Amino acid sequence: MKTSIFLLSLLISLSLQAQEFLWLKQGEPPGEGKLEQMNWLTGYWAGPGLDGLCEEIWLPAVDNSMSGMFRYVRNGQIVFTEYMVLLEHDNSLTLKVKHFNRDLSAWEEKDEWIDFRLIRTEGQTAWFNGLILRREENNLTIKLAIKSGEELNIAAFSYTKQQL
Repeated sequence: MKTSIFLLSLLISLSLQAQEFLWLKQGEPPGEGKLEQMNWLTGYWAGPGLDGLCEEIWLPAVDNSMSGMFRYVRNGQIVFTEYMVLLEHDNSLTLKVKHFNRDLSAWEEKDEWIDFRLIRTEGQTAWFNGLILRREENNLTIKLAIKSGEELNIAAFSYTKQQL
């Protein structure tokens, strides 16, 4: 009985988390947005995640883009990194991500990126297609929906703003 209640609670929790995500339908245009709406992302963020330490650094906007870097460290060793670019184009935003192994070999092909198109922003929260960025004071929460066939997995990262 306790196991059934636990599993039901877990399923409800995952379902509620999945409902937070917004998705663009095929052919649907992205939401409107400007880089200045994302200034709150600038800085150095760190916290536990993926059974290790996760860090992100976001630089201020220049030339219609913000550049960022993610680093995942486990047991004192870099597992992988990401280079991120938040671009303003045609009155919207796209977050482009490229992954690299510890030896700097790329996960994606040379000219390929993972693209997250903006759906909407509200205060210090931005919803991209399958991605949520939310700042509350000195805390940044990032939730990523990872689809694998019909299965939806959610990776959540909770960061605190740090000094370099």
